[in-house]
Amino acid sequence: MPKPSKTPLLDRIDTPDDLRQLEATDLPQLAEELRAETIDAVAVTGGHLGAGLGVVELTVALHYVFDTPRDRLIWDVGHQAYPHKVLTGRRDRIRTLRQGGGLSGFTKRAESEYDPFGAAHSSTSISAGLGMAVARDLKGERNNVIAVIGDGAMSAGMAYEAMNNAGAMDSRLIVILNDNDMSIAPPVGAMSAYLSRTLSSRTYLKLRDVGKQLAHRLPKFIEYSAQRAEEFTRGFWAGGTLFDELGFYYVGPIDGHNLDHLLPVLRNVRDANNGPILVHVVTQKGKGYPPAETSADKYHGVVKFDVATGTQAKSKSNAPAYTRVFAESLIKEARKDDRIVAVTAAMPSGTGLDLFAEEFPKRCFDVGIAEQHAVTFSAGLATEGFKPFATIYSTFLQRAYDQVVHDVAIQSLPVRFAIDRAGLVGADGPTHAGAFDVAYLACLPGFVVMAAGDEAELVHMVATQVAIDDRPSALRYPRGEGLGVEMPAEGKPLEIGKGRILREGSKIALLSFGTRLGECLKAADELAAYGLSTTVADARFAKPLDTNLLLRLAREHEVLITVEEGSIGGFSAQVFQALAEHGALDRGLKIRAMVLPDVFLDHDTPAAMYARSGLDAKGIVAKAFEALGKDVTAETVKLA
Repeated sequence: MPKPSKTPLLDRIDTPDDLRQLEATDLPQLAEELRAETIDAVAVTGGHLGAGLGVVELTVALHYVFDTPRDRLIWDVGHQAYPHKVLTGRRDRIRTLRQGGGLSGFTKRAESEYDPFGAAHSSTSISAGLGMAVARDLKGERNNVIAVIGDGAMSAGMAYEAMNNAGAMDSRLIVILNDNDMSIAPPVGAMSAYLSRTLSSRTYLKLRDVGKQLAHRLPKFIEYSAQRAEEFTRGFWAGGTLFDELGFYYVGPIDGHNLDHLLPVLRNVRDANNGPILVHVVTQKGKGYPPAETSADKYHGVVKFDVATGTQAKSKSNAPAYTRVFAESLIKEARKDDRIVAVTAAMPSGTGLDLFAEEFPKRCFDVGIAEQHAVTFSAGLATEGFKPFATIYSTFLQRAYDQVVHDVAIQSLPVRFAIDRAGLVGADGPTHAGAFDVAYLACLPGFVVMAAGDEAELVHMVATQVAIDDRPSALRYPRGEGLGVEMPAEGKPLEIGKGRILREGSKIALLSFGTRLGECLKAADELAAYGLSTTVADARFAKPLDTNLLLRLAREHEVLITVEEGSIGGFSAQVFQALAEHGALDRGLKIRAMVLPDVFLDHDTPAAMYARSGLDAKGIVAKAFEALGKDVTAETVKLA
C-alpha cells in the first residue's frame, strides 16, 4: 500500500508567526515544500535561483528561532531572499518576481517590514547591521540584529571593515556566514556540530565570562596568556582565528542543511549576551534541484525554464548579445597583442570574460567582489606597459569611483573600462541600472568616453580602446541583443572624438549617444512621414565631443534633440556646454535633451521602461513635435 501523503505545511504559513507555531520536527517537511515552491516560482519568472535554494533550511531556521520582524534580519546579496519572501507574507505574489509591478528580485524596504535593509549589491549587511545594533543600544532596546552574508560577499573589503569596527565596538550583533562554495571550510559533520553547539551554549559562555573576570584580577601578563590560551584551544577545535582577531566570537562550521544542527546553535547565539558573534554555516548552492547542483554556475541566474528538465528558454532574437560581441572582439585583439589583459570583479560570465579566460587563462583575472581593488590593480598593470580591460557593470563601477579618479585619471593611466549593463537592465531594476557612468566619467579630465550605437560599432570601439595608450578610456554598452546589423570581420580603430551621420535631413537633427540609435532611426522614418526632414547622427563620443559635427547640426537645423541612455548631467550636459561656449544657443536653435527621468525606475522589461522614460521612437517623435510647438495627435489626424 502506498504511504499516505503528508498534509502540506506551507499553505498554513502566511508570516513567520505562523511558522513559529509548528513543531521543530515539522521543519524539514516545510523546507522541502519551500524549496519546491521556490523552484516552481523562478521557473515562471526567471531570476536568481541557486543561492536561494542553498539557504532554504537556514531561512526556515532563522525565522523559527528569531522574532522577525522585531529582530532585524538582513540578507546580504538580496537574491538569496526568495525563500524569505515566501515565508514573509509574499507567497501570493512570488510569481510576479522581477515582473512589471511585481516583487523586486532583491530585498526592498518599501516592499515589506521583513526587509529592514535593501540589498542588491553585496557586502553591505554587516555595516548596516552594526548601524542597527548601535541604534538599538542607544534606544535601550533588546532586539537581535542578524546579518546573513555569503555567495562570495566575503571577498569584498567592506565586509572586513565592518567586522573590524564591530569587533572594536563590542555591540551585540550576529553574523551568519553562508559559505556556499566551500571556499573557507571542508565538509562538516556531527563532531563539528557538537563543538559548535557546545561553544555557543550559555554554560560555556558563562564559564568563559567568569574566567575573564578572574583573569582581570591577575597580573596583566597572566591575563593575556590566559586569553590567548582560551582562543588557541577553541581555535584548535573549531577554527575561526581570523574572525576572533577581528573581535568576533566564532562558532562553526555547521551544516546549513541540517536543522538539528542549526536550531540549537541559533538559539544559543540568540540568547547570548556577548558582543559580536559569527556563525559559520556551510551550504550547497543549488541544493535540492539536480539541474542546478550539476551546473557549473549552480543556476545562479536563469531565464524561464522547464522544472522537469531544467532546460532554459532560448532567446528568439538572431542578433548577437552585446556582451558576447565585446568578449569575442577582445579575444581577437588579444590574439594580436599579448599585452592585453582582462580584469573582472566576480562577474566572469556576466561580462563575457569567461570566454576570454578559456583562451587566455593567465591573462584573465577575477579579483572577487572587490571593484575598488579591480580598478587599482588594473592601474598597476597599466604602469608596467600592459593594456588592462577593467570589465565591470556600470552600477558596480560606482563602488570604485575614488580609485577611478585618484589611481587612474589623475595619473593618466591607460586603463580601458569596458562598462557592461549601460542604460536600463529590466528585471534587475534600479539597483542594477547603468544610469550614471557618463555623468561621473565625462567630467574627469583626460578621459575618453564612448558608447556603441550598435554591435558593429562595439567591435570598432574595442579596437579603439586597444589603440589608446596615453590616457584612460571608457566604453559603454547595454545588456541584451544588438540590432542585427552587418558585422565587420575585425575592428578598426575610430578617430577619437569623431561622430558619424547615418541619415541627412534639413529640419530636425537627432544626435544619439548609445544604443537608442535604432529608435532614432525609427523616429526619423515616422517624422519623414509627417513631412519633417530629419538628420540622424551618432555622436560615438561624449568626450572628447565632435564639436564640428555638433555645430553643423545646430547651424543647419531648426531643432536639435540629444538622446541618451543615461541620467541628467551626462552626454547632453557636454553638448549644452559646447554649444554655449560657441554661442550656438543665441541663434534661436530649439534644443531638447532626452535623458532617463530623474527617478529610480522600478523593474520591468527594458522596452517598457524605455517607453515609460520616453526614450523610444514614439517618445522621440513627440519630443520633436513639442519642440516645434505642434500637437502630434493633430498632425496624425491630418495625415490620416
